[in-house]
Amino acid sequence: MLLKKKSTLGEKNGVSYVNGQVRFQSVSLNVYSYLVDGVLIDTGAQSLHTFFESFIDVADFDQVMITHFHEDHTGCAAYIEKTRNLPIFLDEKSIEYCGQKADYPIYRQLFWGRRKPFHAQAMPKTFSSRNAGWDVIDTPGHAHDHKAFLNRETGQLFTGDLFVSEKTKVALAEESIPQIIQSLEKVMMYDFQDVFCNHAGFVENGREALIRKLDYLLSIQQQVLILHKEGNQAEVICEKLFPKKYPIYKLSGGEWNSLHIVTSILKEKEYD
Repeated sequence: MLLKKKSTLGEKNGVSYVNGQVRFQSVSLNVYSYLVDGVLIDTGAQSLHTFFESFIDVADFDQVMITHFHEDHTGCAAYIEKTRNLPIFLDEKSIEYCGQKADYPIYRQLFWGRRKPFHAQAMPKTFSSRNAGWDVIDTPGHAHDHKAFLNRETGQLFTGDLFVSEKTKVALAEESIPQIIQSLEKVMMYDFQDVFCNHAGFVENGREALIRKLDYLLSIQQQVLILHKEGNQAEVICEKLFPKKYPIYKLSGGEWNSLHIVTSILKEKEYD
């Protein structure tokens, strides 16, 4: 599997970052790690360790905050544990999993590498950095343990994988669109403007972008429920709403699929 890899370094509004990218044929994936006020947010992927470790080696930070357990966000945590005597914080539900050898599909191992075990501490509800207080916001949906971090001093919101793009077209099998909607509604209750996404990077007019994503998902949810009420099965609804087939579907063996958007909405309806 011939992978092309590259990275970029930058700074935006006092936030430093490294963005690593992996490309295979028509599929390109990337992930960010952010550094602000002595806080490292996410650690990048093991497959891109050359780039992320170089960033980590010169970075000045006191603590590591991880948005969720996925391997592209935790891939270099073991390196930090090995080279720095600093606390790594993660949702309590994922500490045991991340302390063991990672188990995820082979295509993700090829793209993101094999995440090594690391030890983490339970994520607090709030924390302090050198010059600011932070809110830790539970934002499940993309992952069961997903968090967003708000710097109350600067109004900067670090959203992990809550945003990614305004119009979601494919989803992981484990994702829940109704939960993502609830998480978006929750973060909108906070006072923020700048948005830093771990895949889209700095999001221009971040609050407005999150509102547009929320409106889009609410519209998709409504369309799914209407079509289902009319007697359409999930596969038919998917074909109507998401006719385009994306390369990630075939590459992932269906783990990424537009159908998961539909089924997660219908599954939630069953429990109403």
